[in-house]
Amino acid sequence: MSDRGAERTVATTRLTTIRAGRAEDALAIRALYRAVAATPGGIARSPGEVTPAYVDGFVTKSLARGVILVAEQDGVPGLVAELHGYRSELRIFAHVLGELTVAVHPAAQGQGLGRQLFVRLLDIVTHEHPGISRIELIAQESNHRALRLYEGLGFRREGRLDGRIRNPDGTLEADIPLAWLR
Repeated sequence: MSDRGAERTVATTRLTTIRAGRAEDALAIRALYRAVAATPGGIARSPGEVTPAYVDGFVTKSLARGVILVAEQDGVPGLVAELHGYRSELRIFAHVLGELTVAVHPAAQGQGLGRQLFVRLLDIVTHEHPGISRIELIAQESNHRALRLYEGLGFRREGRLDGRIRNPDGTLEADIPLAWLR
């Protein structure tokens, strides 16, 4: 009798931890954002636009008026993903979580980290932030994978902002606003 199980290749996965972001994560978030910004279609900023002031600003606002989540993987230095959003200071928009951004390190893309972060975000908003009834985000029209992800999580397209994005080759494309409603 042969031991067929011994012939199988066992796939290993790294343990991913998603936790609340902290002010002291700002340096690691900046490194993550620079790596993502260097990848075509990553985030709207170029690596040089990922400044300490930019990162410190959204970390501070997210900690004070929103949600910030980071993902770490065993054996991988730094952060592999981050998601944040925050409410406006204006009372009429207090029910809206906006300025939503997600960044997944290029080496960690395709592992479901973006989905995991969004599922956790929706759980936090649903159970810990009853005053938030709307989450807004904008996705580049050509980012089909992101649009499928957001729509699969219950976000609805709310229009189209034609000519809003200038691509590196000079062509213009639309941004697509989406929203999740409680």
